[in-house]
This record gives sequence, structure tokens and C-alpha cells, in this order.
Amino acid sequence: MGKRGTEIAKGAASMILLDDDLGHMIKAIKTGRRIYQNLRKAIRYIISIHLPIVLAVLLPLLFGWPYLHILMPVHVIFLELIMGPTCAIAFENEPAEPNVLQQPPRTNSDNLFSWSELSLSLLQGLFITAGLFAMYHYAIALGKDEATTRTFVFVTMLAANIFLTLANRSFEFSIFKTILYRNHLIWWIIGASTVLSTAILYLPLLRGMFQLGPLSPVEVGWCVLTALVSVVWLECWKLLRR
Repeated sequence: MGKRGTEIAKGAASMILLDDDLGHMIKAIKTGRRIYQNLRKAIRYIISIHLPIVLAVLLPLLFGWPYLHILMPVHVIFLELIMGPTCAIAFENEPAEPNVLQQPPRTNSDNLFSWSELSLSLLQGLFITAGLFAMYHYAIALGKDEATTRTFVFVTMLAANIFLTLANRSFEFSIFKTILYRNHLIWWIIGASTVLSTAILYLPLLRGMFQLGPLSPVEVGWCVLTALVSVVWLECWKLLRR
């Protein structure tokens, strides 16, 4: 106890309650676990979303595919401007999950991630990569030029980022439950990224700056559907685990 405890007791204690209210110990544990969980969500999101960016730049060069520079520095910078607030602000403000106090305490020797958790993040990234290159080769099969093919990949990447953000709000509960979590910032970030992406896609000046080509609403729909499929498997995996 911070007020009534002796100095010797305080020196030997692992936790000091400043207001001598034992009920606040539960609140402190819940807050600490929430921060720890949100940190893991943000890091796993960063791993999952950066893998397809790296591979989208690397694989066309390695295999000599028709359009080598499918993602250019301006696209990567824009994606980073979206992903930064997502992991630093959106996930940081996620509320504690319903079962946070029912989980056993972790030991000091526990790693931040187990291999199974890390491999799941890598698998998420690989599925998104598969979706990107599915649209890449689909556009080439349609006879699209480099700018339009880049647009297929870029729009799919933007949509996958939004779906991944929603899916990674919990690794136990499905989106049908996490959609009810109170976190207005995540919706502001998703809304802002959607508006900016739409402006880049449909305003000729911005589209020219990003070296993109025009897409019809149906083609945009195919990109969004591919992005959804590349992420939605995680929701199925969470439902099967419960």
C-alpha cells in the first residue's frame, strides 16, 4: 500500500498502490495486458502488410515478368503514410478484449511472439501477395498496359490493408464481435485512407502523379473482392479455433 505501507515494504514490493485501493490492482493488470495485446497486434500487422510490399517490388525483377516496376517509391510512401497511423494510433487505442482477465499470466521468459504466431503473420502476408499477383497476371491477360496493371495491384493492396486492419483487431474473436469494439480512431483512419485512395484513382492529376491508369467500377470490384478473399481466411481460421 502506497500510503500505509512502510518504506521497507515499498522497497521490496513489485507493485505499489498509490491510493491503497486493492480494486485498482485489477484495473492496472487489465491496462497492462491491453497495452501488451495492442503492441502485439500492431507488430503482427506491420509484419503482414510489409511482406507483400517487399515481394511486389522483388518478384517481378527476379522472374523477369513483363512490368518490372509495378510498385514505385511514390506508392510505397503513400502506403507507409496509411500504415503508420494504423499501427501507432488505431491499434494503440483498441479496448481490452473481453477475456483479457481470464488468460493466465505470462512469465518473464516468454517471447513477444511464438513461432506459430509469427508464422501466421507471415502467412497473412503471403496470401495478400498471392492476391496482388493474381490481379497482376489477370490485368496482363486482359492486355492492360503497365499503368493500368499497376492500378490493379495498387487498389488490391489498399483494399487488403483495410481488411487486414479489421481482421487483426483480434486473433481470437471474429470481425462480427470486434466490429462492436469502441475505437473511433480506427474508423477515421480507414475513412481517410478510403477517401484519399478514391481521389488518387479518379482524379486525373493525382492519378498521373502516381502513374496509374483508369479502372472501371467492375475492375475495382474485382480488386476489392480479391483483397477480401486474401484476408477473410483468417476469420474462418478464428471461427474454427473457437
